[in-house]
Amino acid sequence: MTGKTARGVLVTLVSVLWLVPTWLVVVNAFTPAEQYTGSPRWWFASPGLFANIRAAFESADVGRGLLNTLLYAVIGAAVAVLIAALASFAVTVMPVRRPGFWFWFIFTGTVLPLQTFLSPLFTGYAATGLYDTQYGMLLIYVALTIPFAFFINRNFMLTVPREISEAAQLDGVNWPSMFLRIHLPLARNALLAAFIFQFTWIWNDLLFGITLSLSPNVRPVTATLADLGGNYSTVGPPVVLAGALLASLPTVILFFVFQRFFVNSLRLTA
Repeated sequence: MTGKTARGVLVTLVSVLWLVPTWLVVVNAFTPAEQYTGSPRWWFASPGLFANIRAAFESADVGRGLLNTLLYAVIGAAVAVLIAALASFAVTVMPVRRPGFWFWFIFTGTVLPLQTFLSPLFTGYAATGLYDTQYGMLLIYVALTIPFAFFINRNFMLTVPREISEAAQLDGVNWPSMFLRIHLPLARNALLAAFIFQFTWIWNDLLFGITLSLSPNVRPVTATLADLGGNYSTVGPPVVLAGALLASLPTVILFFVFQRFFVNSLRLTA
């Protein structure tokens, strides 16, 4: 078997492994809850998707969870990417001391398992009044997504010729103007890729959603679906799957809409 054939077989197997559970989720989300027998269906029955979505909204306020998550994902990712872009500009363009130290200091935030932060975060949030607040959720999402966004932006800005910055300095351009008028437009693809990465991570987060929030007005949609999933006897798995299918659509749409920018940025920052 040639290398090309082996790669093709491997890609096909991975695709099948991904498609089978996805297919089961879609099929059973369309299954009317009253027709679910306890065993997953492999083919579509009578359509019940919209009834299941309506039941999810009524049983666990999934709509509110979607709005909360949209707020966290958009604002959290945007703020994190902006801060990461500023830090990247500082360590790659500005004459800061020990830029390598600052790179590793910030990037180390991606090394430790996130579970190690849960206990001190819960204690600190409870002591400061941030627990179960939207401000608290936004704060943790921004803090956790800065390091990886910084990694992407810093790698891209290293590819920008230093002659551009030197010429701007000779023309009397100050650092804020250089960042806003030169480097920020050049880094558009990298910024967009970082935003998509961080938006997706925040949107899919469950760990911090169930740890640092409690009320429906604050909880993200993944935590809301977890609450809904703990109530099988009332709503049934098809309702939970319908809610999960609805919650997954924004990230899928985002990726396909901005796929060209995403791929180009990965190529430039590799």
